[in-house]
Amino acid sequence: MHYLYGLKLGKQRKLVATFDSEPLLLSYVRWATLNSQPDGTTKFEQGSPLAGYLGYEYAENPLYEDDPTDVVHNPSPSML
Repeated sequence: MHYLYGLKLGKQRKLVATFDSEPLLLSYVRWATLNSQPDGTTKFEQGSPLAGYLGYEYAENPLYEDDPTDVVHNPSPSML
């Protein structure tokens, strides 16, 4: 499983979604990304798990003690 984390300045990463594969996760992030700013921040599609975050990171293993069942699994554009 792959774990997608949303990033906000001065805050700990937050688990926002999980995916079965890295290609699926990266495809979703590409779709959800509206634009990237020169300062390195990103604007994401409203309604996506990344909405309101300034960036993202992902990992093959959980970075914290987050419960993956608390977040959406394999989100897709059709889920909005």
